[in-house]
Parts: sequence; structure tokens; C-alpha cells
Amino acid sequence: WTGAAVDDEAAALAWIAEQARGWETGDRMGFAVVAADSPGISDSPDAEGELLGHIVLKDVCWGDGRAEVGYWTAARARGRGVAPRALTALTGWAFGRGLTRLELLHQMDNTASCRVALKCGYERAGILPAAPPEFPLDGCLHARLRDGQGRMAST
Repeated sequence: WTGAAVDDEAAALAWIAEQARGWETGDRMGFAVVAADSPGISDSPDAEGELLGHIVLKDVCWGDGRAEVGYWTAARARGRGVAPRALTALTGWAFGRGLTRLELLHQMDNTASCRVALKCGYERAGILPAAPPEFPLDGCLHARLRDGQGRMAST
């Protein structure tokens, strides 16, 4: 899910430029998720370095210590633990750089993203109403706080 169609070379170049701007301004940091030859992944049918997905910290507010996490995985990478590994790595990276709250939002019908969020310690924090056309369905908001275990304190 990129939020915009990337279906030709011009759109791809614009998307890459947007990613570079995010790194320059510090408010959006995207990472390619690629196949690796490492323990637990070495039996992967993917070629080393093959693109399996993308994960991003967006709307980063360093002053408040907050950001939103977003990701997508290629269809061939789903169900193989790619998204949880990427989310775990990004979460540690973000908390290691001083962020204290990460949020993850998915549409209510995206049960796979819900499972990934929960598996990675992102607890349900609320339901956001649909806002068509960009967000046609209600959204499920998850959050993870940096504390001793990286989980939200119970209320």
C-alpha cells in the first residue's frame, strides 16, 4: 500500500524522490524489505536482495517522540513472517533513536495486519471512523510505547 499508484517509470521516480525528501526532512524514513541469506531465512525461495516489501516511519514528530508505522509486503512474501520481522526491526530502530510512541493503522478488514501488529506488541488503541475516499473503511489503531517491555501500560 503506497497510497498512490506506481505503475510507470515517471510515477516510480516520483515515489523515490518523495522517499528521499522524507529522509532529508526527517519526517518520513522508508526502508526496502529484501530477502536475505541469514539464519531463519536462508531457506527462502527468494533471491538474496529481492524486494519483498517496504516499511516506513511517517509523520515523524521528533519533539513529541511519535511516529506512524506503515508497511506492505509482496503477495509472494505474505504468511512467511516477513512483515513481523520488518516491524520488529523498525520498532527497535525507532525506539533506539528516541521515539517513544509508534502507531500503526490498518483498515478493519485487514486481519493479517492486525495479527502482525499484535504479534509485535502493538496493542489496540482505538477505532477511527472511515473517511472516504482515501479511507473507505473504519481503521483499527494500534500503538506501542517504549517502556521496559515496549508495551502500552494497562489502564
